[in-house]
This record gives sequence, structure tokens and C-alpha cells, in this order.
Amino acid sequence: MAPRLERAILGWISFLAAATSLVIAQNETEPIILEGKCLVVCDSSPTSDPTGTALGISVRSGSAKVAFSATRSTNHEPSEMSNRTMIIYFDQILVNIGSNFDSERSTFISPRKGIYSFNFHVVKVYNRQTIQVSLMLNGFPVISAFAGDQDVTREAASNGVLIPMDKGDRAYLKLERGNLMGGWKYSTFSGFLVFPL
Repeated sequence: MAPRLERAILGWISFLAAATSLVIAQNETEPIILEGKCLVVCDSSPTSDPTGTALGISVRSGSAKVAFSATRSTNHEPSEMSNRTMIIYFDQILVNIGSNFDSERSTFISPRKGIYSFNFHVVKVYNRQTIQVSLMLNGFPVISAFAGDQDVTREAASNGVLIPMDKGDRAYLKLERGNLMGGWKYSTFSGFLVFPL
């Protein structure tokens, strides 16, 4: 009985040793993420790269929180679109973390290079015209959405996308087709930084 117990104990010790080395090996290759102003990531297998990462250390700012959400609280006023840019304006800011949404121009300005998520819902009310709304990036359309049902009183042109942006890039909504003379109350435009590059 003693040899059997001894083998069982040795088996458990071997199992625990193998499991411990597996956990240690896993922790050496995965970064540890901590909240704070600065994040230091250490690489257990550094390269001989002369760019400064040869030490296996990279430092990233911990203040990378970027998000906005804006809505329209009133119906369309024709004077707001009389400048012929056809930019869709939003007058109520719900969230503006990082202060990167310019409420005067209804434009998001990227604070850093990264992948960003955007979505929009532009509501047309009592308007039988088809509308086309585009998310613009530096003056060029990225995605569009349409609303053109003749038999409804309220309809939304909605879409969403992930796009890469460089620091200083500008994103906004533009009415490419139709008009919003019936109103666009309750329309929304939102975006956030998914991760920096």
C-alpha cells in the first residue's frame, strides 16, 4: 500500500510541476495590462532591433480613451445647411471623452493613429424623398446609407464601420442626396477608438 501511495503522491507532484511551468511559460509571453497613466510591456525574447525596442520594453499612454456620441434635439433649420457643404449638424453632445468631437462643425478629429468605430442613424420625418447619407473621411465617402420608403412617416439611414485613421484625420456625415426639410430630430452620430496603432 505504501508504494501505491508514494506513486500517487509523486504523480501529483509531477502534475503540479508541469502545470506550474505551463503557467509560467504562458505569463512570459503575454503582456500584463494595468490601469494607469503609463503601461510598460516587457518581452521575454527581445530582438537586436536598433529602434529602441531591443530591450523588450514598449511604453504606451494609458489615456487612450476616445469616444463621442451626438444627437439632434430639434428639427432641421434650413439655415444650418445653407452653406452648401451639406454636412449634417448635431446640436446635443451626449459623450465627448477626449474632446475630439468638434461640436461647431459636427466633425470628429482623430487624436492618434488607430482603428476607429463609427455608426450613424439619420432620421427623416414626413419626407418622401430618398436620402443618401455618407460617412466622410477627409472629404471622401467611406460608407453610405439610404432611406427611401415612400409609405412611412419616419425612416432612418443607418450604417456602421471600422476604419483606420491617422492623427488629424476628420470624419463627419454628409447628406449626398435628398433633403432633410421634414426634420432629423433624434438622429445620432457616434464613434470611438477601438485600439491605437
